[in-house]
Amino acid sequence: MFCVARVAVENTTFSFDKPFDYRIPEDFAEYAQIGCRVLVPFGKSNRKRQGVIISFDNVESTDKLKDIYEVLDATPILSDEMVKMCEYMKSHYFCTYFDAVRAILPAGISYNISDEYSVSVDLSDRIFDLSDECKRIVDFLHTEQKPVKKDKLLITFGYKDSAILDKMVDDGILTKSTSAFRKAKDKTIRMIRLSEDFEDSLSNCKLTNKQNSVLELLTMVGAVSVKEICYYTGVSVSVVDSLVKKNVAEYFDDEVFRIPKYSESSKKDFILTKEQDKAYNELLSSYNEDKGNTALLYGITGSGKTSVFFKLIEHTLSEDKGVIVMVPEIALTPQLISIFKSSFGDNVAVFHSALSICERLDEYKRVKKGLAKIAIGTRSAVFAPVNNLGLIIMDEEQEHTYKSEGKPRFHARDLAQFRSLYNKCLLVLSSATPSIETYYNAQNGRYKKTVLSKRYGEATLPDVLIADMNEELVSGNHTQFSNVLLESIEENLADSKQSILLINRRGHNTFVTCQSCKEPISCPNCSISLTYHSANNRLMCHYCGYSIPYNSVCPTCKGSKLRFMGYGTQRAENELVEIFPEARILRMDTDATMSKSSHEKKLSDFANGKYDILVGTQMVAKGLDFPNVTLVGVLNADQMLYSDDYRSFENTFSLLTQVVGRSGRGKDKGRAIIQTFTPENPIISLASQQNYDEFYKNEILIRKALLYPPFVSLCLVGFVCDNSEKTKKAAYKFAEMFTDILKENHSDIPIRLLGPSCASVFKVNNKYRYKLII
Repeated sequence: MFCVARVAVENTTFSFDKPFDYRIPEDFAEYAQIGCRVLVPFGKSNRKRQGVIISFDNVESTDKLKDIYEVLDATPILSDEMVKMCEYMKSHYFCTYFDAVRAILPAGISYNISDEYSVSVDLSDRIFDLSDECKRIVDFLHTEQKPVKKDKLLITFGYKDSAILDKMVDDGILTKSTSAFRKAKDKTIRMIRLSEDFEDSLSNCKLTNKQNSVLELLTMVGAVSVKEICYYTGVSVSVVDSLVKKNVAEYFDDEVFRIPKYSESSKKDFILTKEQDKAYNELLSSYNEDKGNTALLYGITGSGKTSVFFKLIEHTLSEDKGVIVMVPEIALTPQLISIFKSSFGDNVAVFHSALSICERLDEYKRVKKGLAKIAIGTRSAVFAPVNNLGLIIMDEEQEHTYKSEGKPRFHARDLAQFRSLYNKCLLVLSSATPSIETYYNAQNGRYKKTVLSKRYGEATLPDVLIADMNEELVSGNHTQFSNVLLESIEENLADSKQSILLINRRGHNTFVTCQSCKEPISCPNCSISLTYHSANNRLMCHYCGYSIPYNSVCPTCKGSKLRFMGYGTQRAENELVEIFPEARILRMDTDATMSKSSHEKKLSDFANGKYDILVGTQMVAKGLDFPNVTLVGVLNADQMLYSDDYRSFENTFSLLTQVVGRSGRGKDKGRAIIQTFTPENPIISLASQQNYDEFYKNEILIRKALLYPPFVSLCLVGFVCDNSEKTKKAAYKFAEMFTDILKENHSDIPIRLLGPSCASVFKVNNKYRYKLII
């Protein structure tokens, strides 16, 4: 029997994705391990592709198998746990093995496979017979004096493809090779230490006084950076070079990590109340079972859930186990990181999209090497290579941002449960408004439930007022601010208190319409209207990114009677500046927080009292703790209630409850004002009361009656094409084939088919979309 490597290869399609068998050459036998990436020949052309070894197998013959070209990793890049997670993701998320590998690994550690061209050594006199174009290419390659990547040649000579280059290879003019290179390089520092036989070298040479001072320091400290030894001894680099030339010392490179900088708060001692202590002990009991339990930490806003799981983290670390903490939004990380950094320093690694590729790579490596035992971040933190994992915390677990909309379409909660079961550790789902599915599981005993029913310390729930905007219109108020909200903001400014205003739409105006032809100005690539942004005076599409400068001429009828409609964060900010010119106003949305660390800086400035009013989208609604905020206003509660999503009531209740909970978290009593045109809606009323239990009782009955999760599983199949009719035909043909297969093979499974129908936004980026819900 012969041992072969089973390799998951990149760029396969789902229909033929499987582990492919390859021979392991003797030279690689020592290095080829499960979890290592390899270069392998693939397909009839034997093109070099990247792959990862996921298992070994014994076969009777290897005659028809191909050899692995190269092992790319000195040690496995994927642990046994991560290899099994790839298999889990493939079976659950309709993706290939390598799609899963790509999701797990940070971008900087990935290899790119590239073709390189160089001049053939056998070219000799044939150069005189070349065409002018071929001579240009050969001259360029001679100038470079090394193989040149295909992409660089295509850009330099303006080629659309590599046809001419490949023909020159076939004619023997050029040679082509394939190599793998990393996107991000490891950062190293030059170090110096005494050589192994330095004593023999000393007996054969004479040192100067400066060289002796370097030798003395090296004898004391062992190894030190070249920069430091020059600083402490006052010598130049040439003195150190001389010691290396005399074989007294030797240079080597040591890896250093690019750790992102974060502001740190003073170290906080978490003193638990009786209720918090009871919750902590309940969670600790689940933790000690070593069974891979899932627990729901359900507490009203401001009840101190962070304090409870912080104590749980301290206990986990005391047992030398690792921790993963996930938050749904980048905006939530700065405050949390500040708390963790002040207590645990560099033992904390951070994972989120605002970091550079190099920073993300180094944070990943610090965790993998055990230099950081706590991984904090958004959904990508679920892949952190934490050793001896003891605890996973998922804060605000109900948030949709935990689900990836790109391939593979995983949900971080599912993967957290996989890791919890694999490591036999505790997964804590924390929220003031849990998802209906999670609360249903907790009610039925699948998850353990721990409750916090009181706010921490002296804080109490805010008083909530529902402002009827119909009455405001009748009284002649046509602005987006009710009179009671304006009066409350004015009172807060007079009392030096802060306010948060939520408007869940960015931009200045929702759309621009022509009063002559009644047509809105729409995106040419998508079936959606353009949003006006006052900051750059442009109309922008929030789906494909298309934008045009604003002018007063209607593109349809060429009339000049354009009217701004709708309301966004930029307009709210502008109107507040006019109404309260003395107020310091901060806007937070994706337009205002594009630059690196802008979230952290803006939230830090608001926390330090540099602003009076914070206006923003949902990123200001959750998880933030500002003791001086005593007023919260919701400007457009109705907009969220009536979407085509079956979770619209749940999402609205959660967002309203969360944003109301930002008020009154300190010693002063808080207020919240929810503006609505439908004040009789029970969702708004229950959210104002922070009454999740009553909301759940109503919502679960609706879900059961209408057959929605958690009573069923839903799968949405999307059809996308640049031809509208083809997209429609494909969707209907799929539905027909699917129905036939169900009748023939799965008649015992209760399945409903909804559609096909147009997607709510029918065209995006010139692609037409249909959907089918199973």
